[in-house]
Amino acid sequence: MSTTPAPDDATEPTDEGVDPAELAEAFEQKAVRLAKRERLIAERPDAAGGAYPVTLPITDTIPALRARFGELEAGAETGVIAAVAGRVVFSRNTGKLCFATLQAGDGSRIQAMVSLAGVGEESLQRWKELVDLGDHVFVRGEVISSRRGELSIMASDWQIAAKAILPLPNMYGELSEESRVRSRFLDLIVRDQARETVRARAKVNASLRQTFTDRGYIEVETPMLQVQHGGASARPFVTRSNAFDTELYLRIAPELFLKRAVVGGLDRVFEINRNFRNEGADSTHSPEFAMLESYEAYSDYHGIADLTQDLVQNAAMAVTGSTTVTWADGTEYDLGGQWDRISMYDSLSAASGVTITPQTSLEDLRALVAREGIQEPPLATPGKLVEELWEHFVKPGLVRPTFVLDFPLDTSPLVREHRSIPGVVEKWDLYIRGFELATGYSELVDPVIQRERFTEQAKLAARGDTEAMRVDEEFLRALEHGMPPSGGLGMGIDRLLMAITGLGIRETILFPLVK
Repeated sequence: MSTTPAPDDATEPTDEGVDPAELAEAFEQKAVRLAKRERLIAERPDAAGGAYPVTLPITDTIPALRARFGELEAGAETGVIAAVAGRVVFSRNTGKLCFATLQAGDGSRIQAMVSLAGVGEESLQRWKELVDLGDHVFVRGEVISSRRGELSIMASDWQIAAKAILPLPNMYGELSEESRVRSRFLDLIVRDQARETVRARAKVNASLRQTFTDRGYIEVETPMLQVQHGGASARPFVTRSNAFDTELYLRIAPELFLKRAVVGGLDRVFEINRNFRNEGADSTHSPEFAMLESYEAYSDYHGIADLTQDLVQNAAMAVTGSTTVTWADGTEYDLGGQWDRISMYDSLSAASGVTITPQTSLEDLRALVAREGIQEPPLATPGKLVEELWEHFVKPGLVRPTFVLDFPLDTSPLVREHRSIPGVVEKWDLYIRGFELATGYSELVDPVIQRERFTEQAKLAARGDTEAMRVDEEFLRALEHGMPPSGGLGMGIDRLLMAITGLGIRETILFPLVK
């Protein structure tokens, strides 16, 4: 909630949240408010334009007035005439003086004082009869500080800018999580945290772009509608183009197009945009999500890890001013310093007490999976079982931000084989707060090997693996024209907000998909 003081003579309501039983009252209020709207139309000379004015002579904003006059002493008068508009979030009518708190879009507030002496008897009576909580109101008058020290505008003129036909929820109660997600517009009106999260996200995106710009990257956009899905192991959404009379996929990743850009000579490229995966939804997954991907020619997964650390730490500084962030529950989390880098196979062997290498057989891995009571994934491969075992034994113990390096070959069809360790690839996953935030590769740029990997993926798809990739001839043709050695990064923007704020994914997405 806003820290701005309540208006003079105000008593804060104590109701907790919105009771479903109040719905009937809301419908009754709607009827009353619609009648007031009809009165506004009848009173307007240009009634054909509806009940509300097209524009208003606004000269100031509430945040600017608070910045300029926020330290006025109680009872002070400025002689400054200001004209502002805001949403009425508190209202109290008395005989000759009415109080209203006007809230701007950023949550800042100012008090409007409408008096008999200031606006006259007829205008004061219209205020009492027409203005409701939730209305947008224009007020013009002198900027003063009330006798209780509340920054105010003593109105000489006022006008309803827009009528709230439905009442606001209790401004001093708590919306349920479900209500916050389904009615984010109400969440933004009522809750400071909701507004702050939107602004934090904007700061994160600006910081990411600045870090890339400082490193000589170019921002590009690639198709979201694709004739063939690829770039990740995920189930796609399927749609159809009437114009082209063909089946299309919402992209699961921009990777294969960004690599085409590198082939074309754009040596450092990045994209921040939407991905779509037709899979489960939980506290860290959403079917539609924002993704950052970048590629840098003549880098590798070590260089990309350095880049990623800079990106995240710079974003934390942009939002909080520090690399030690405070989450929504009050927990402090340190994103600073040099982050740990551990080997997947070495950390798994140490945690499980069993030596596991890329050469460990499928049968031995299955036996260990069964012993630990882990559900074996369908169409299991040695690499899939190694990753399941790692998540069981190692992942729960990660506290600090950690790069987990060197993944199994058979789960990473787009990644270059390790330069010195047979059976693994040069890939890392970054874990923060116990979830995967980003992944980085030394990219596979050899078209012959890439074709072999795609062929193996196609065999898995034929066996029923809905997440397996297909052979992408257009991408292979691009690689055959020569792609320089490169490093690549993929990072979820929503999850980056989670790491900085401590919120769940549905809170970091402005309008998440809900059933």
